[in-house]
Amino acid sequence: MQRASISDFAGLPAFRIHAATSQRVPVVLASAHSGSAYGAEFLERTRVPLASLRQAEDAFVDRLFMPASTAIGAPLLRATFPRAMVDANREPFELDPAMFVEDLPAYVNSSSPRVAAGLGVVPRMVGDGEEIYGERLHFAEALARIDRLYLPYHAALTRLVERTVAKFGVCLLIDCHSMPSVVAGMPDDKNGVDFVLGDLHGTSCDPRVSETALRALRRSGRRAERNAPYAGGFVTRHYGQPANGVHVLQVEIARGLYMDETAVEPNQGFDGLARELVGLVGSLSRLRLPRPARPERVRAPGEARVARL
Repeated sequence: MQRASISDFAGLPAFRIHAATSQRVPVVLASAHSGSAYGAEFLERTRVPLASLRQAEDAFVDRLFMPASTAIGAPLLRATFPRAMVDANREPFELDPAMFVEDLPAYVNSSSPRVAAGLGVVPRMVGDGEEIYGERLHFAEALARIDRLYLPYHAALTRLVERTVAKFGVCLLIDCHSMPSVVAGMPDDKNGVDFVLGDLHGTSCDPRVSETALRALRRSGRRAERNAPYAGGFVTRHYGQPANGVHVLQVEIARGLYMDETAVEPNQGFDGLARELVGLVGSLSRLRLPRPARPERVRAPGEARVARL
C-alpha cells in the first residue's frame, strides 16, 4: 500500500509510506535521503551536472529496507525529493546567509557547523565541494521548499512515531542512510567500515538497541562501528527521547556493499544485503524496550508552520 502527501516541485508526492500490511511491531523505518525526483525547474537553477547532484543521495536505501518493512510489518517513510534540493536531516531553518539575496530572519540558524560546510537544510554544496548554484536565491524559494517538502515529510514521520507509541507504548525509529565506502580525509582505520550505528553516544536510544544491532551485524561478518564517524543527525537528536518511549538508531551503510558508486546503480550485492537487513530489523523489533507511563506528545519540527499549510 502506498500513501502520499501534497505534490512537490517535481510533480510527485513529497513522501511515500510503504506499509504492505498493518503495523505489527513498534518499529518505524525512515529514509530521508533516497529521493531522486529532480524537477526540471530545479535542474535549470543548478550549475553542476546531475551526476554530481546524485552523489549526495542515499541512493536505493529505501529499496534496501523495503523487504524488511514488508516482512516484519514496519512502516517505511521515504522522501521523494532529493537531498540536494532539501535535506530533511537538518533543522527546519538551518540556512547559509551567503546563498540568499535578502537578509535572513532572526529565527534562522546560520551559524551551525553544517551551514559552515555548505550543507544546510537547503544545501549550498554537494559532497565533493561543488557549488550547486551560479547565483544567489531568494529566501522565499527556500521557504517554499521547506513548506512543501521538508515540513510534510516531518509531519508524516511525527504521525508515524506517535501512532506507534499509542499502539505499542514505545517506538524504535531506524533512520536509514548510506555513506561513501571511502571518505576523503578519513583515517585509514575508519575507511572500509561496512556499517556505522549512531546513537548520539548512548543518548538517543536504550543501549540494548545499539548492542543488538552491533552483534547482529558482526555475526554476519560485517565490520560495524558505533558513533564514529557518524553519531547521528537532526532526526536522531530531535526524535530520540528514550525517557518518552521514542528510541532512534541511525544506520549508515557503505554504498559499495550494494551499488556502483560512480554509475549510481545497484550491484550484485544488493539482494543479499536486503535479506540481511530483514534479519537485522527483525532482531531489533523483538527487543522489549521500557514503556513510559505517560509519554508526552512528539512535536514535529516547525510545527507552527505546518499548521498553516
